[in-house]
Amino acid sequence: MNSTHAAPLCKAPDPEIRSPQIVFPAGAVDCHAHVCGPALEFPYADERIYTPPDATLSQYQSLLSMLGVDRAVLVQPSVYGTDNRAMLAALATNPNKFRGVAVIDSNIADSELERLHQAGVRGIRCNVVDVADKSKGLPIDELTAIAKRIQPFGWHLELLAHVNEYPDLARTFANFPVDLVFGHFGYSHAKYGVHDKGFQGLLELLKNNKAWVKMTGPYRICDGDFPYTDMRVFNDEVIKANSKRLVWGSDWPHVMVKKQMPHDADLCDLLGSWVSDQELRKAILSDNPCMLYDYPAFIGTQ
Repeated sequence: MNSTHAAPLCKAPDPEIRSPQIVFPAGAVDCHAHVCGPALEFPYADERIYTPPDATLSQYQSLLSMLGVDRAVLVQPSVYGTDNRAMLAALATNPNKFRGVAVIDSNIADSELERLHQAGVRGIRCNVVDVADKSKGLPIDELTAIAKRIQPFGWHLELLAHVNEYPDLARTFANFPVDLVFGHFGYSHAKYGVHDKGFQGLLELLKNNKAWVKMTGPYRICDGDFPYTDMRVFNDEVIKANSKRLVWGSDWPHVMVKKQMPHDADLCDLLGSWVSDQELRKAILSDNPCMLYDYPAFIGTQ
């Protein structure tokens, strides 16, 4: 069964209709968002740890219009496990506008990988945060095996991991077969600081063009509410390391946020204040995502 009582219900995103002050460049991409539901059509997995309110494609399309963002990358949320149907259904509505990051089973057939590629998937997400036994460190053999499977498609591996837990991060991934993408600035809480060995390893991977960083979810990794001042230094450090390997995302619908729910317009304007140079902002919002997610040239409303 898929009862909403099986896991705690999390808060819905802020419904206020309000556009940001920042004007996004043409072809801008929200590189991290989730589509959840409708639950009656795409039921959530029984083993999920939270239950999101429906956050449908229609709602998300309205958000993109409100923000002035042209394109988006839909990332498979953990509530669906390896059932990518909701995400794939969304991709099918506009293949030029949407790209996807899927979650797969290790024994997936090559033909299914090909089908995902044709649907617009350009990466695989691996969650090593919510694992039972972290004493063994990163499951590098499993990650490498997945990477070799997806390498022929030119995909990347998106890793949801707390980089502060892995002081040997740079050495571990020095010869990894595909590009790595780390969400939420590396998901290292602000209290560990930018000199933490794991975060420094992430910066080294960035400098060596071995990894990308998603400038997403600052509210997830600091204790304060907006404007998340503790996270500014992390923003500055990744820019200094390699601005050509950075992308931005809204993290809508902000699942499992237990403090003040951010408004997406404010998150957009926060990026504007943290990345004031317009050319750099254009690179992060448009140019870099086009390379990472294999987008076609932007030719206006798509």
